[in-house]
Amino acid sequence: MATNLLDSISSPCDLKKFNIIELKKLAKELRQEILELVSKTGGHLSSNLGVVELTLAIHYIFNAPEDRIVWDVGHQSYAHKILTGRRKLMGTLRQFNGISGFPSKTESCYDAFGTAHSSTSISAVLGMAVAARELNMDRNNIAIIGDGAISSGMAFEAINNADNIKDINLTVILNDNHMSISQPVGSLNNYFSQLMDGRFYAKAKNVGKVVLQHIPSVLKLAKSFESHAKDIIKTTILFEEFGFKYFGPIDGHSIDDLISELNKVKYYPGLKFLHIVTKKGKGYKLAEKNPILYHGPGKFNINTGVKLAEKNIPKTFTNIFSEWICDMARIDHRLIAITPAMSEGSGLVKFEELFPERYFDVGISEQHAITFAAGISCDGLKPVVAIYSTFLQRGYDQFIHDVAIQNLDVTFALDRAGIVGADGPTHAGNYDIAFLRCIPGMVIATPSDENEERILLNTCYKYQGPASVRYPRGNIIGVDIDINLNTVVEIGKGVVRRTGKNIAILCFGTLLQKVLDAADRLNTSVVDMRFVKPIDHEIILSISKDHKAIVTIEDSSIMGGAGSAVLETLQKFNLLIPVLQLGIPDNFIAHGDINILMSSIGLDVYGIENSIRSRFYNLID
Repeated sequence: MATNLLDSISSPCDLKKFNIIELKKLAKELRQEILELVSKTGGHLSSNLGVVELTLAIHYIFNAPEDRIVWDVGHQSYAHKILTGRRKLMGTLRQFNGISGFPSKTESCYDAFGTAHSSTSISAVLGMAVAARELNMDRNNIAIIGDGAISSGMAFEAINNADNIKDINLTVILNDNHMSISQPVGSLNNYFSQLMDGRFYAKAKNVGKVVLQHIPSVLKLAKSFESHAKDIIKTTILFEEFGFKYFGPIDGHSIDDLISELNKVKYYPGLKFLHIVTKKGKGYKLAEKNPILYHGPGKFNINTGVKLAEKNIPKTFTNIFSEWICDMARIDHRLIAITPAMSEGSGLVKFEELFPERYFDVGISEQHAITFAAGISCDGLKPVVAIYSTFLQRGYDQFIHDVAIQNLDVTFALDRAGIVGADGPTHAGNYDIAFLRCIPGMVIATPSDENEERILLNTCYKYQGPASVRYPRGNIIGVDIDINLNTVVEIGKGVVRRTGKNIAILCFGTLLQKVLDAADRLNTSVVDMRFVKPIDHEIILSISKDHKAIVTIEDSSIMGGAGSAVLETLQKFNLLIPVLQLGIPDNFIAHGDINILMSSIGLDVYGIENSIRSRFYNLID
């Protein structure tokens, strides 16, 4: 498809020269551009196809970057990036040294706020509105939030607070596509659907106009009725109770309706809430039919869709968890599975099919998920919370206050531990060891391969208290798996995997195979520590007596991490021995191919070997 109109755009200001017909043509060009882009680079597809017209209309009516525009969740910002001067860079999307898949303040002045975790936009934009008031700046402050993201408690905390702040200009645009990543859940989403289906309303209104325009007196009566009906409906709508002027719902793929309504919103003072209805995957039939599959596809053929999986493709650590939780649920009817809106990503699809009555997707509500699990545990059931490491951060207070202090039996399966690659620092699971290690009573397990993952899941599940098992995104190692659900190990005990000279490497997690490869070159000892907490004091003491130096290695933050636990142990027993800590350094790691990123911070085989040689050159034969 020719992109003549898109070729003429270097900034959003260029949109303002187009008429409505040209904007509709531009929408087709932009949608095709996104489709072709993601098919080559991978990334988020369905969500971006669904907001093409909305993006065009927003930039047509408002004046970014003076007007603040925040996309939530930020994975729907590709059209925004293309229109704000980054079109030529989109081929580097989510690649090392390329542009981010999410808005980034450091990347462009048009990205008013970084949004990769959901439900933050209204709070951020409310802050921007207050700042504008205090600085006497006349500008629009706009949050575009998805229907899945607005179900989070944080969004409603901001909405609740907004009506208490005077003389601000705040616009919330709800992108209602009946989809988040997984199917949206909860009463709020049902409320949107039942209150007024935007598609039905728009169609009914348009049909009525066509039919009645030839009967002026009836048309006038109908318009009057429509006006009163809308007023009645609006007074019952939730957001007007929070002090917002409600607009919509309107067809989010109609350029005409969007521009008309956004013009009203722009000049209406105070708090405004615009409800638009869109279709996720709009314009690409395969994505419209299966928006979940095309939420974040890898590279694919546009004509045929996502490529079929190759035969004998390796399983992932998520697959291993999925199999384990289904197996355990078959023999233990107390097991309850909980996820905050990440059923597919966390490997719970099969569990939901097999045990629907014991499966709970609580939506994008991590705080609720954890306290919900705590409540379930109070009556002797066995909740397992499947959650990404990075999203666990959002429920930290609940973890401490509601689970740990009460020593409740909740098992946390922490997916995406360590560096995750293309999604970048906002999604990296680098900090769970550091922020969980300081909590009394915690068990933190770090399996080194898929067999250890199952065994440590067994072990932590049987532990009567809070426990976490962390594992990375990516393929398994390829070892034999013990599927016996009664196979456990002693909590807090590591195992020696290789005996060498002078130097002992204490490994926490799935870097073990790389460590063993480096150890073969260096002739060092290797210990699979298995647990960060409780840490194996005995094995550390033994290693300290038999070796001249220790290396700790982990795919998590060095500061406060597993290596720090080893240092604390040495200090506790007054042992003086040189220690080299390897792990994720004290800076945020950019997005890109995970192998490139690991190499860049010295966590590949050669980086590990070189770091040890450089520090302990006099101890290596």
